[in-house]
Amino acid sequence: MRQIWIERAGPPDALTLRESEDPTPAQGQMRIRVEAAGVNFADIMGRLGAYPDLPIPCVPGFEVAGRVDEVGEDVDPAWVGKDVFAMLGSGGYTDTICVNPVAALERPRGMSAHEGAAFPVNYLTAHLLVERLGALLPDETILIHSAGGGVGTAAIQLARRIGAQIIGCASSHKHDFLKSLGVDHCIDYTAEDFETRVRDITGGRGVELILDPVGGSSFKKSCRVLAPTGRLGMYGMSSVGTSRTRNWMGSLKAAWGTRLRFTPPGLMRQNVGVFGVSLSSLNVSRERMRSWLETLVGHYREGELRPVVGATFPLEQAADAHRLIEARGNVGKVLLET
Repeated sequence: MRQIWIERAGPPDALTLRESEDPTPAQGQMRIRVEAAGVNFADIMGRLGAYPDLPIPCVPGFEVAGRVDEVGEDVDPAWVGKDVFAMLGSGGYTDTICVNPVAALERPRGMSAHEGAAFPVNYLTAHLLVERLGALLPDETILIHSAGGGVGTAAIQLARRIGAQIIGCASSHKHDFLKSLGVDHCIDYTAEDFETRVRDITGGRGVELILDPVGGSSFKKSCRVLAPTGRLGMYGMSSVGTSRTRNWMGSLKAAWGTRLRFTPPGLMRQNVGVFGVSLSSLNVSRERMRSWLETLVGHYREGELRPVVGATFPLEQAADAHRLIEARGNVGKVLLET
């Protein structure tokens, strides 16, 4: 099999292709011949040495899609030949992987391997942000930072399904596409102050739900535009990372700025809430997570959700995939093909 390893913390060139013998499924496992693997910002943070759930050296990657070709003892042989997608703790940058069946779902009819690899991390994260913790309602407004990314496009689809008003932050070349997904108002964060624009759009009221993966001063500004009973969902700190090294000064500034702003008395006076989402540290059973995915797959079958695949790269060009995400050049999910 072929795998991409993070052998040292550093720039994209730190990703290394290795070849080894194909794994054999152990008891309770099945083997997937991977066709596509999802690339997430967490993989980039892991490459920079800034993500505890990807300790170096490691094979990054939290999701794959492909076909089951072999099962181990105590696994139903009916899995063999099924097209599946799977959510992983790590190890997805590969062409072959063994997983516990509870981590995998059979892909519904019509779902390609590309869509399957783009589904679990983005839609589970968006589900937690928008529906479970965010509790978005039809008469509310949501502000989505990084709206053109994988989680952003998934969140747009869930918010559209609910019927909420949607404001999306993204660079201007992504606006037409975001509007086609259902975004009502687009803000170019490179040229406009989103705090001012949100107040203009909402007549000074603010918004009920904000999804912010940026961190630092963005968290503070987001908190200022929450309407009464508003919620701020944090699911990343992309302002910490750079394309070359872990940005220690940025990390300290982001952490300190967030700590200064989110005090209990301040939250109580504003009548707002702040929460965070990180799938890699989510301490729930695989069965529960699987049930959430099954519900989301049901929405896919109904035509309400469609993963947006923005770019694909051969497995050996994983470094280029990382560069694209770091440059914020993608609209939708970035994938590796095997």
